[in-house]
Amino acid sequence: MASLLRGAIWRLFPRKGYCSWGTQGKLSQGFVEALKALVGSPHVSTAAAVREQHGHDESMHRCQPPDAVVWPQNVEQVSQLAALCYGHGVPIIPFGTGTGVEGGVCAVQGGVCINLTHMDRILELNPDDFSAVVEPGVTHKALNAHLRDSGLWFPVDPGADASLCGMVATGASGTNAVRYGTMRDNVLNLEVVLPDGRLLHTAGPGRYFRKSAAGYNLTGLFVGSEGTLGLITAATLRLHPAPEAMVAATCAFPSIQAAVDSTIHILQAAVPVARIEFLDDVMMDACNRYSKLNCCVAPTLFLEFHGSEQALAEQVQRTEEITQHNGASHFSWAKNAEERSRLWVARHNAWYAALSLRPGCKGYSTDVCVPISRLPEILVQTKEDLKASGLTGTITGHVGDGNFHCILLVDPEDPEELLRVKAFAEQLGRRALALHGTCTGEHGIGLGKRQLLQEEVGAVGMETMRQLKAMLDPRGLMNPGKVL
Repeated sequence: MASLLRGAIWRLFPRKGYCSWGTQGKLSQGFVEALKALVGSPHVSTAAAVREQHGHDESMHRCQPPDAVVWPQNVEQVSQLAALCYGHGVPIIPFGTGTGVEGGVCAVQGGVCINLTHMDRILELNPDDFSAVVEPGVTHKALNAHLRDSGLWFPVDPGADASLCGMVATGASGTNAVRYGTMRDNVLNLEVVLPDGRLLHTAGPGRYFRKSAAGYNLTGLFVGSEGTLGLITAATLRLHPAPEAMVAATCAFPSIQAAVDSTIHILQAAVPVARIEFLDDVMMDACNRYSKLNCCVAPTLFLEFHGSEQALAEQVQRTEEITQHNGASHFSWAKNAEERSRLWVARHNAWYAALSLRPGCKGYSTDVCVPISRLPEILVQTKEDLKASGLTGTITGHVGDGNFHCILLVDPEDPEELLRVKAFAEQLGRRALALHGTCTGEHGIGLGKRQLLQEEVGAVGMETMRQLKAMLDPRGLMNPGKVL
């Protein structure tokens, strides 16, 4: 079907004299008209302001705009757009909400940005089987709003109201991952438009089983692929029962070591904590100011527990004993929804709180993940490195997974400061690798961590990835310049 479609497109818009793609990196007017013919003129833009908006994410990577932005309305149009672009050698950059932090949407070779946010339907809900099928424009907040009265929820929450298929593409995680897993654990099937326009269902059309031993794990291949292998046009997601009750808490510690030791001891005691987040003293000070909290300015854990009232009482008691043994103080328990929401809104606004520490500067965020046992070592060392660097920055993280983030404030007009930020991020990544960890727990590779990826997986690993990329995208047009 796809080959017939491509043939029809090429007959309608012959290649000769049609697309001036090459050293100029610009689209001919004929090619732009072809885009409009496929999706309608209102859904195509070559305006400079629109292209600029789609040429960057939340990262420090400089804006590199595409040559055109297109908003398809359905999977058939996505397939037609991919076939058209691929047939004429035009790069394709998928775009969701633009909340990434590794430059994943920068159009380093120009091309066509395919904004998938107009495809925003929840296609299917199977409450008895704990699954839902969503289009790429559906955000995790929109899905949970839809599920509100069903007794189910989707717990993967990266903080920003990201699109779910974008979260699949970046292998997103978040505050609930310690109990419910990351996107890798919660995707059952994907509908993917391959670079040449063919349509792939990674687990077979319409299937949403919980386990399988049938063939290669194609679904896992596309989770975290960062738009370099295809365009995700639908995701079948695993849902979870909404907890009967929740309770949250904050507690301060005399040192980073004490806070992280408590994290390890809580996990070793098999307390089924749902969230366990670490914020250093600088981050806590910023959150107090930005979100009007009144927490102690010290290394702090934010915790949350899910379950029955009886189970929660036991979990809270055991956790309090463990943290007090490690010197914790200033406990604050939040049981009602409003109090809990206030804590977690403050945690999710940590990025903006950090930015407020140095008005007028930009934020640079990097993350790593290490085995839990190595977390105290790397966090203490990272705090010392941050002080030694002379940079303004905070540390926060999903420590229940061994994952943490550094948010650095930098003047983008100061080349020397930018070099110090780059050196700090590379040092942190290599420190994590030396401790048998990864250079990124959830941000992805994007533009900035390609060298670290090579060091992490080695020559054979990189060659295997390149072979997979070449098989699916032999012309190298899917989000070029990212990951590899």
